[in-house]
Amino acid sequence: MVSLETYRDIVKQILTEYSTHQPAYGDVEMELIFDHQRDRYQLVCTGWNKKRRIYGSLIHIDLKGDKIWIQSDGTEVGIANLLVEKGIPKQNIVLAYQAPNLRQFTEFSIV
Repeated sequence: MVSLETYRDIVKQILTEYSTHQPAYGDVEMELIFDHQRDRYQLVCTGWNKKRRIYGSLIHIDLKGDKIWIQSDGTEVGIANLLVEKGIPKQNIVLAYQAPNLRQFTEFSIV
């Protein structure tokens, strides 16, 4: 079994990599938010595109028990796929943005 500390390191590594990607439009900053005490990790976009405010969570991941809960995933490749590539078993990843009654139809954990 992979340790919780390994989960933390992998999640931080993935979010840090994504934080280096600059959007093609506007003056947007990619902001990392790591809450180590509560095991909540986010990548938030903040800034402006012309006169329009840009703000939102691109990626939000929580560690709960022995599972990685993907609360929000605004990436094309899918954070769950990256976690699996890094050695995280699918049964330890919850696609929390999916309705609970639909999670059974994915390859990932239902809780």
